[in-house]
Amino acid sequence: MTVWLRETPDRPRRTPPLSRERIVDAAVALLDAHGIEGLTMRRLAQQLDVTSTALYWHVQTKDDVLDLAVDQIFGDVRIPDGSKDWRDDVRTLARDWREAILRHSWAARLIGRPMLGPNVLARTEFLQSALVRGGLDGLQLAVATRVIANYVIGAALTEATWRQTADPRERAEARRHITASPAAYPTLNASGHLDDARWSDDELFERGLDAILVA
Repeated sequence: MTVWLRETPDRPRRTPPLSRERIVDAAVALLDAHGIEGLTMRRLAQQLDVTSTALYWHVQTKDDVLDLAVDQIFGDVRIPDGSKDWRDDVRTLARDWREAILRHSWAARLIGRPMLGPNVLARTEFLQSALVRGGLDGLQLAVATRVIANYVIGAALTEATWRQTADPRERAEARRHITASPAAYPTLNASGHLDDARWSDDELFERGLDAILVA
């Protein structure tokens, strides 16, 4: 059962005090530095200068740690105060959500896990409430929620992966690979596909949001 659906038992305090909050802070730092594969319970215990056994007083599995870590970085996503324009509210939430994933690129791979943490649910509640103010309900609301979530996660994952695996020279080479074959790729040449000088990732993301929100 996911960590969000289990009761947390009372545990005696240890010295130095170990808490779930300290564990999650250390886990996020390790995930940022080494990715999901680089996070192990043993390495996490070493980071906290405790035994692995001490960790299991607060979390049962690595999956628990990952779920808690994802929810923590969602806490960085600002919940707007709420304006008269529901589209502006969705844009603000989506921008901050993308930025949070770009800062913690490992998170995008975990979004498909049960998303029941308080930070995730609070922001999903805000997103849906904004969409309701836009006149959506029922199936339309469910579809719009999924489309926006998938767009933000997909855009951030693509950008983060591209940034990690390709330096500016490689990105330029990718564009030259296309322009070297205008007969094979006439539309890609004309559209500026993979041309960073033509459109930035930020602009493409914003225009994509506009296309979704006016649909």
